[in-house]
Amino acid sequence: MNMRISQLNGANTAGYFDRLPEKLVLEGYRRWTAGFETGSIIPWEMTWGLYSEVLGPSEAKRAVGELSHFIRVLRHCASCQLRAFPFDSHHVCREECLTLGLISGLHNQDALLLDTCLEAIACKRRCDDVAAAASNFAEALADFGQTLLPIPIHAIDTALNITHRATFH
Repeated sequence: MNMRISQLNGANTAGYFDRLPEKLVLEGYRRWTAGFETGSIIPWEMTWGLYSEVLGPSEAKRAVGELSHFIRVLRHCASCQLRAFPFDSHHVCREECLTLGLISGLHNQDALLLDTCLEAIACKRRCDDVAAAASNFAEALADFGQTLLPIPIHAIDTALNITHRATFH
C-alpha cells in the first residue's frame, strides 16, 4: 500500500499539493530523480520551470542548485534505490515521504523527525553528508519564504512500515 498525501500530515490532499513549499520539494525530488534515471534533461528543465515560476529566476538558480546537490548526495549515500512516483501524482512513496520529512524536520526544528528520516534513507556512514546537503536545500527554500508544514512522526513511521507495491520511474 502507498500513502496518499493527506495521510502524511492529516491535511486535505488538494490543499497540501496547493502549498508551494511542499510542491517544490516533492516535484523537485521527482523531476530531478527522473532526470538521473532517464538520462534526459527534460525533467531537469521542468524543475527549472517550476522553481523559476514560483521563486523567480535569480532565486530559482540558488534553490535548484541546492536541490541538485541534495539529490546527487542522496543518490550517492542512500541506503536503497531512490524511487519516485510520476510527476504530479497524488501519492507518495517511502523515499518521497522521507525526503519531505527531512526538509520538514529542518524547517520545523524537529530533531526526532529529522533523525528518523535520515537513518531510514541514508547509509550510516553518510548520514552527515545527506544532512548537510538537505540543510543547505532547506535553508535556501526558507530564505525564499518556502517553509514546509510540520509532519507528524507517526506519518513517517507509517511510511516506513508500508510494503512497496507501486509503479515508479
